[in-house]
This record gives sequence, C-alpha cells and structure tokens, in this order.
Amino acid sequence: MFTVIRTSWPLLLGMFLLMLGNGMQGTVLGLRGGIEAFESTTMGFVMAGYFAGFLGGAQAAPWLVQRVGHVRVFAALASLISAAFIIFAAVVDPIAWTLMRFVVGFCFSGVYVVAESWLNDSSTNENRGRTLSTYLMTQMFGIIVAQGLINVADPGGYNLFVIMSVAVSISFAPMLLSASPAPVFSTTRRMSLGQLFKTSPLGCVGTFLLGAVFATQFGMGPVYATEIGLTKGEISIFIGAIYVGGLVLQYPIGWLSDRMDRRALIAIVTVLGSAGCLIALIFGGSFIALVVTAFLVGGTSNPLYSLLIAHTNDFLEHEDMASASGGLIVLNGIGAVGTPILVGYLMQEFGPPVFLYFIAIIMAVITAYALYRMTVRPAPSIEETSPIAPYSMVSGTQVAAEIAQEIAVEQASDSETQP
Repeated sequence: MFTVIRTSWPLLLGMFLLMLGNGMQGTVLGLRGGIEAFESTTMGFVMAGYFAGFLGGAQAAPWLVQRVGHVRVFAALASLISAAFIIFAAVVDPIAWTLMRFVVGFCFSGVYVVAESWLNDSSTNENRGRTLSTYLMTQMFGIIVAQGLINVADPGGYNLFVIMSVAVSISFAPMLLSASPAPVFSTTRRMSLGQLFKTSPLGCVGTFLLGAVFATQFGMGPVYATEIGLTKGEISIFIGAIYVGGLVLQYPIGWLSDRMDRRALIAIVTVLGSAGCLIALIFGGSFIALVVTAFLVGGTSNPLYSLLIAHTNDFLEHEDMASASGGLIVLNGIGAVGTPILVGYLMQEFGPPVFLYFIAIIMAVITAYALYRMTVRPAPSIEETSPIAPYSMVSGTQVAAEIAQEIAVEQASDSETQP
C-alpha cells in the first residue's frame, strides 16, 4: 500500500480533498435545512437532486472526456462544484439548492470518471488491486474526516460552505500538476438491462434496491438526525459511523464471499442491516444504539454492492463482466433518484422513524428475494466463482466498475493457471 501511496499520492490527495467537500455537503445542508425549518419533503427533493445529477453525469461524462479531454473536463467540473458550494450559502432557497445539488451530482460523476481513468492508467496488473483498495479507502477516510470538520463552524453561517469550496478548489492542484500524462479514455458498451436480468435476477433486483438504501442513508441521514434533535457533534458521529462501518466490514464480508454461496451471504448481510435498524427503533432514546445502527447499516450496505456485482459475475464470461457492471450502475442510480423524495414525504407524514423503517424493509426485501433465488437455481461451485473486487457506492462510475472487473478477471485467470 505504501508503494501505491508513493506513486499515486497526487491523485489520492486530490481525491481526499474532493471527498472532504462531498462528505460535508449533505450533512451541512441537512443541518442548515433544519435551521431554516425546511420540511422533510422539501429536503427530500433537495437531496434527490444529487442522485439525478449523478445518474445524468454518468451518461454524459464519457462523451465529454472524449470530446475535450481529461484535464479540461476535470478543471471545468471541479470549478462548478466549488461555485455551487458557495451558492448554497448565498441563496438559501430549496429550488436553488435542488438545482445546485443536481449540478454537484453531475459534476462529481464526471470528476470520478477522470480520476479513476488516471488511476487505472497509472497502475499495473501487479498493483491494480492494491491501488483500487487504497483509492476506495481514501474516499471513505475523506468522508469520515469531513464529518469532524462540520464541528468547526456554525452551519447557519458561511464558513462551512467556504471550507467545502476551498477543499474542492485545492484538489485541482495535486491532480492537475501531476507529472502523469492524461490517459487514453475508453469505456465498455453496456449490456442491455433485459439480458442482464436474465443472467442475474438477484444482481439486478438487489442493486436496484440497494440504490434506494444508499440514497436514504447518504441523502436523508442528516435530515433524519436533525429532525430527531441530535446536536451537531452527534450528527457528525452518526453520519461518520455509517462510513466507518463500510470501511471496517468491507474486508470480512469480501473474505466470506469467496468461501460460500453468495446468495446466502447476501441474505445474511441484509438481515444484519435490517436488524441494525431495529436496534435504534427499540432503544429509541439511546444515542449509542443509534451509532451502532449507523455502523451496521453502513457496514452491510457498502460491501453489499461489491457482493452483488461479484454474484452477477458468477454467471458471466470474463469478457462480459465490464459491460454488465455498467448496467448494474444504471439500475443502482435509478433506484436512488426518487428515494429521497419518497422518504422525505413519509417522514413528514409519519415521523422521522420512517427513515429506519424504510431501510429495514428494503433490506428485508433483498433478503427474501435472495432466499427465493436459492430455491430456483443451484449455486455455482466455489471453484467456479469469480473473486470479489472492492467497489464503492460513493463513486459508482463505469470506469471504477471496469477497474474492479479487470481485477476480478486477473485474479480468476491467476487461479486457473495455478496447479
């Protein structure tokens, strides 16, 4: 890992700074929305803007990069992100916030595409897995540290928005001044959703529903925490625990996935996610219980993405894995787009606990479908399954998916050549 940091530190430092800004924005807007007395339905529209923009950016970014190049796309999109963060503070209006969240989501999608293209170009077959793991860890650390920064200023003022903007602006320097040349850009054509569903119904249904879980925790988590009356410090711990869980449990769940029926593991993981929500519902007045819930929900949902992609790969030829991953990303994005609006409306009508009930129910549906699929098709033997590769829902782009699939294919090829 230290070798990867030494050779790729400009990219990793730039990504860390980007994630400081991205990690702060949702939490700060949730806090500021509470100060401004915005209703949860209104905040649902605001939070949904990011996911709509991200889904659109995932489609447009490859075209932009091919047309004007990596450097121009990165500089333009990052500049727009920085400006949008300032506009959040300058124009405190739900419509303006929704539009700016769309812009931020669109731009971050393109920024991730550029960064991950550079990442892939700078790595080799020997270190690609370590490079991707270090990159994903950097992202998670950035989001976790961002929650701590929220405590340095009042969300009712300008300072936190300025910090977000400055972090993104500074991220330009190490990435654009890096000696590495811009890579040749290409992406794989996506597999049709119909063909993908025939190949792996659980992969499609699970990824779609997981998009709803991710949008709920990433988009509406700060709104929920604000509405139940947590302090600013408690909110930062609550949101941070989601990403600490994703970081800590990624490896053990990945280790298990290469040693058992992945459908059974998907059922176990989602049961844990549902049970985690019940902890906070049962012990409603306990902040410790709420943090445990956040840890379990984040610790199960983030590794579940890699697990569902690996399960889908078990029924694909190596050359089809990258194209299938693009379809799964689209399904995940579609599942995410409308969810904050729905959850925001339900929270307004029935109260903040809907946030936990919604996640618990969606996780339970994935559990039930995984168990059903176990009765329909036999599991492939452990020897025939593809190794799991690390992947994050935070930057769910086609490029990152293709890097992960390259790693899985290389690992599978290595295991096939070993006696």
